[in-house]
Amino acid sequence: MRLKTLIVDDEPVARKVLREDLESIGGVEVVGEADNGAAALDQIAGRRPDLVLLDLQMPGMGGFEVIRKIRHGAHMPVIVIVTAYDKYALEAFEAGAIDYLLKPVGQDRLAAAIEKARRITSHEAVERLARLQEVADPLLPGQRLKKIVGKAGPEYFLLDAHEIFAFHAEGDIVWITTARKRYQATQTLKVLEERLRSATFQRIHRNALVNVDHVRKMSALSSQRWLITLSNDQEFIASKRQARGIRRLVNW
Repeated sequence: MRLKTLIVDDEPVARKVLREDLESIGGVEVVGEADNGAAALDQIAGRRPDLVLLDLQMPGMGGFEVIRKIRHGAHMPVIVIVTAYDKYALEAFEAGAIDYLLKPVGQDRLAAAIEKARRITSHEAVERLARLQEVADPLLPGQRLKKIVGKAGPEYFLLDAHEIFAFHAEGDIVWITTARKRYQATQTLKVLEERLRSATFQRIHRNALVNVDHVRKMSALSSQRWLITLSNDQEFIASKRQARGIRRLVNW
């Protein structure tokens, strides 16, 4: 995912240097430039950048006033201050900036700030999707869950519960298996189990949660172990006690 970036500085040369340096970093898309605070606010509202490289000393409206105004707006990007003055660092961090770069900005220092902004925006995106997931389809008693968020590469997908075959934890990562693809879950297996309590999902292993509607076969491996085969040929080993829960749900 490219980091959409807005450059705000009243000096054309400073904007040009930043743009050229950003081009050499990669993964950054400069979506606009502004030479004053008012223009910066217009571009933030219209272009919705992920990151704003913001000068502090500008005629009319300075950088701190820009930050104060966007706090009350519909979109709050990540702010990195780029300035020639070192005396405002504490005030900048208190205002919400994530980094403070002194001109002339070194390439390594700029790259480090960009990476920090990238981590923050990625984390915020996951949090927003998790919050959306919690409120988009609130369950009433007896209703089934409708949507689960899955991540594939840089993209996020809203999945119907019925199309999910299983959730399988590998260390800290929980994978979502469907008929055609595998996605990374945005929540832990424990949280998913709680959310899916009203749906046809059964915990059959400490690392696995399966959709009973997709169970095709159950084979006894021993008096205490069963092999659970899903309709996509995915297999899980369950204890006799856990397999009993599946049998109860499908009336075997």
